Amino acid sequence: MTLGVEDRMAITELIGLHGHLVDDGELDRLEELFTEDVVYDASALGHGSMHGPGAVRDTVTAMGEHGPVGHHVTNIVLTEVSDDQVRARSKGIGIRADGTCGSVMYEDLIVRGEEGWRISRRTITARRTPSGADKRPS
Repeated sequence: MTLGVEDRMAITELIGLHGHLVDDGELDRLEELFTEDVVYDASALGHGSMHGPGAVRDTVTAMGEHGPVGHHVTNIVLTEVSDDQVRARSKGIGIRADGTCGSVMYEDLIVRGEEGWRISRRTITARRTPSGADKRPS
């Protein structure tokens, strides 16, 4: 089955909602984003692997003023795995209070359940060098 337009829109909005909820401090709504058993791997950013929305909430809360003030997502690409599973790749830009920023890659497994689409696995990879930087002639 091909992933329909309505599902693509719902998944894209789900991915975008993450930044709005976190940036607005609406951490009590993380269950709208994640499955109950989500594994959120932010090891590349020094936060380890979190299990469940409560652990994600605790980590974001612990970051306090050291967390980004703005999460921006772009370049969303969806690949259907099955009728009820989609892989999503997207890029994230985090803006800090001092104006500096960083770039990450989100790799998500998104599943459809009774409450709609939710992220069940998220892995964040930090982007710290330009692509091809190690392949430039000396």
